[in-house]
Amino acid sequence: MTSSQNMKYDGHGSSFIIDIATTVNYTINKAKKRWRFAYTAIYSRRVMLALAKEVISKRNTNSNPYSKLFQTQSSNSTNTIDIIEPLIPQHGTNHYSLVPDVDKARLASMVKDKNLLAFNEFGGVEGVANILGTTPAKGITGSDDDIAQRRDLFGSNTYQRPPPKVFLSFVVEAFNDTTILILLVCAGLSLGFGIKEHGPGEGWYEGGSIFVAVFLVVVVTALSNFRQERQFDKLSKISNDIKVEVVRNGRPQQISIFEVLVGDIVSLKIGDQIPADGLFMSGHSLHVDESSMTGESDHVEIEPLKSPFLLSGAKVVDGFAQMLVTSVGTNTAWGEMMSSISRDTNERTPLQARLDKLTSSIGKVGLTVAFFVLIVLLIRYFTGNTQDDKGNKEFQGSKTDINDVFNAVVRIVAAAVTIVVVAIPEGLPLAVTLTLAYSMKRMMADQAMVRKLSACETMGSATVICTDKTGTLTLNQMRVTKFWLGLENVMENFSNAMASNVLQLFHQAVGLNTTGSVYKASSTSEPEISGSPTEKAILLWAVSDLGMDMDELKSTHKVLHVETFNSEKKRSGIAIKKETNNTVHVHWKGAAEIILDMCSNYIDNNGIEKSLDEERSKLEKIIQGMAACSLRCIAFAHMQISEDIDYNDKENAHQILRKNGLTLLGIVGLKDPCRPDVKKAVETCKLAGVSIKMITGDNIFTARAIATECGILDLDGHVNPGEVVEGMEFRNYTEEVRMEKVDKIRVMARSSPLDKHLMVQCLKKKGHVVAVTGDGTNDAPALKEADIGLSMGIQGTEVAKESSDIVILDDNFNSVATVLRWGRCVYNNIQKFIQFQLTVNVAALVINFIAAVSSGDVPLTTVQLLWVNLIMDTLGALALATERPTKELMEKKPVGRTEPLITSIMWRNLLAQALYQIAVLLVLQFNGKSIFNVNEEVKDTLIFNAFVLCQVFNEFNSRSMEKLNVFEGILKNHLFLGIVGITVVLQVVMVELLRKFADTERLTWEQWGICIGIAAMSWPIAWFTKRLPVSDKPFASHVKWVKLLVFKIKHIFNFTSSHV
Repeated sequence: MTSSQNMKYDGHGSSFIIDIATTVNYTINKAKKRWRFAYTAIYSRRVMLALAKEVISKRNTNSNPYSKLFQTQSSNSTNTIDIIEPLIPQHGTNHYSLVPDVDKARLASMVKDKNLLAFNEFGGVEGVANILGTTPAKGITGSDDDIAQRRDLFGSNTYQRPPPKVFLSFVVEAFNDTTILILLVCAGLSLGFGIKEHGPGEGWYEGGSIFVAVFLVVVVTALSNFRQERQFDKLSKISNDIKVEVVRNGRPQQISIFEVLVGDIVSLKIGDQIPADGLFMSGHSLHVDESSMTGESDHVEIEPLKSPFLLSGAKVVDGFAQMLVTSVGTNTAWGEMMSSISRDTNERTPLQARLDKLTSSIGKVGLTVAFFVLIVLLIRYFTGNTQDDKGNKEFQGSKTDINDVFNAVVRIVAAAVTIVVVAIPEGLPLAVTLTLAYSMKRMMADQAMVRKLSACETMGSATVICTDKTGTLTLNQMRVTKFWLGLENVMENFSNAMASNVLQLFHQAVGLNTTGSVYKASSTSEPEISGSPTEKAILLWAVSDLGMDMDELKSTHKVLHVETFNSEKKRSGIAIKKETNNTVHVHWKGAAEIILDMCSNYIDNNGIEKSLDEERSKLEKIIQGMAACSLRCIAFAHMQISEDIDYNDKENAHQILRKNGLTLLGIVGLKDPCRPDVKKAVETCKLAGVSIKMITGDNIFTARAIATECGILDLDGHVNPGEVVEGMEFRNYTEEVRMEKVDKIRVMARSSPLDKHLMVQCLKKKGHVVAVTGDGTNDAPALKEADIGLSMGIQGTEVAKESSDIVILDDNFNSVATVLRWGRCVYNNIQKFIQFQLTVNVAALVINFIAAVSSGDVPLTTVQLLWVNLIMDTLGALALATERPTKELMEKKPVGRTEPLITSIMWRNLLAQALYQIAVLLVLQFNGKSIFNVNEEVKDTLIFNAFVLCQVFNEFNSRSMEKLNVFEGILKNHLFLGIVGITVVLQVVMVELLRKFADTERLTWEQWGICIGIAAMSWPIAWFTKRLPVSDKPFASHVKWVKLLVFKIKHIFNFTSSHV
């Protein structure tokens, strides 16, 4: 064995492979003959083994890099061949096959622990790529078998979420309500006393009825919450389904983050979320934010040798790169953490918080009324003023059986508690939940994904929308339509219009100074271009019109240093070394006027370099002319470097990217047409009282042209002073001037993310509710600062999406207008339900209180009140909370921050209906027997039936708070009609069939007609009421005025009495 270790072979790499074979940490217990046989097999395949040397880094040959990578199952020495063979390319391909017995745990922990020692033992990123069967240039094969094998070996890029709450847990939560528990106790006592008094055959009716009614309320509430939870879970899964760019078989492609596999090569750019744990393969200036993992706010610089580790969940804040995925799913640090975290579904929106206060206030009123009713009924009972069914006194002092006393007290307590149940508008939070869940679902269909519930309602109050231009107002389908070479406008035959040396410089400028890519499956196939819309347009122009071959460019040039593009600098630079002659070139690309300022010379169509001194003004006019035609102007500049600079030294590397004295190569104009429906959407927002401000990075001429085309500026081209400004101008204003001018601004050009953030702050200080669109990483501060952050689903970075409240899936401004419409709809639906519910609350409380005080009898029993509670809380909420947006909503002014939830119009409507119901039902309570010549039981049934039908008819009135025709569009709302129909059917069943359960009597057709007639009167009353004018001042202000008046009268009275 020693002889074999010492033997050398002069062929390519054989000695290296023999070293691997002889030093792998396997215990050799077989005969030396077996070992020699294995060695001979290896030696005979020396040509194939020589290829392994080209793949495995030479720097690791003497440190036995693969000695610890594999899990040993057998001591047989022939396993040496099994280890080496996967490192040999398969015949006819450039791919390396996956090593199936790699130590997955050690590979995963290497990245999680940022273990450089293990990294070096694996042979660096090249060694890991070989083990994972990944070709650095082409990635994995991506075949079905390859994908299946990797998924089986390493798992999928998903993590096990904590199981969602089951339906039973929602039932338990519903039972935790205090009033429900009190009712259950009362029902239990009533059931016990009833069975004792009347026997099991009939004694269970009252107590059992309360049990059934409470059970129905609990189940319906639990079912609504359960469905909402399921819907939010679905939306959460959709929002987590990030698109990731990977390279498979040499082809860049977009896949779901859940489909990322170990061995994949993932392309990263600014704003991306790192989808899995992995290693840096190639790239420049990569900085990541690991605060979500480590809590450290400082950005981490990624370096190939010192810090190559990339953690899933981190965000790219600068630079670009390709990473090699080493572990996915629960094997990553992010996956481990997320598996143990359950989503918080108890998010309370501002509107829900306001409703909680309203519910609490109404509940206190109800509690007070219930307490008075309890006291009155107890006093009347113990003073002998109540009678049983036979007309005898219920309480006769010591003669009354103690069981009868307890039974009566329990019945009285149950009635009082039920009043509390009806008084507390539990349906308000449920209505908010239902309308939010419904609107979220509908908005998803309308290309808007809600990430934060509060955004649904807040969007309805928006007074200003600050929007981007590219992709939001425009189609984001850019094409190069103009090309200026020096002072000449080149119309066609672009490649023939310039000298060969200039053409080569353009190839370098476009093909290397880019984050895009070009893939051609074959020489005859159409190129597949990926990148941002601007990059794609320029690359397509260079490939199709300039004959650029990107693969050849990359193979003949070496990238020395890169300065990536961002929205603040509005330019990107690259330093490259041409391998054929070792010349170093610097290329800059960016906003035309910025690049022009960096240049002192330009190249004409003959390739002659000329001074810019005399021609600069002409080029500035060319740029302005192109911009006035709505073109985005991109310029290219170049310089050849002759100085000897150490490019590996970071300090000196920045010096190579010269920022002045450059030579202008040319200017291209990119056309991005406005979306066909954007003008109508802008007009809709303006009619709704919402101001639109366009904030763009384009120059002022392009911005003005696009804004005019979209309808943000007047179509006649007239621009008032202060309507169009540049970001620098706005930034340099004093605080007072900014606050004075911010309302007038309609377009801000050449803006940076800082300018956008500053504008949002100013608008909020002036009391505006601000919505902001954004797609870049640097837009995150503005998106967070705004009341509603709207990120773009297609072009938006993951950082922007995480900072936003709503994701616009199609990047379309029309969808922004749709979100505004839905936001108003949510607010309006909740107001409609509040009006409906408070009508029921006021009527039920007043009727029961007056009846109890005057006669000692409560006309609506516990079971009947619970039934009313069920239909108004749950079915009513479902009917009114699912109304779709109407045109009228976008014809009103926005709801301000301080606008009261219950408006004067709502008070007018609900008081009119409540007073009518109280008046009619009290007449029935005191004179119903004589009017209709019926007994007490039928009279109570008439009151119950009329009261429920009043609520059914009032549901129609509540569909619109101001519109006289409440039936408009009703046939389109099938859910509303269905709920009304179900309510009526159930009411018939309650009255006619469940008599003992509901304590009712059968009614004749004539009596049903009387109840329907009483209820139907609510329609003409609503029609007349809505014609009554009301003050714009909030109702609460009148209450305050009355309080102030009373206080002054009391003060005058006290003053007068003290001086008499």
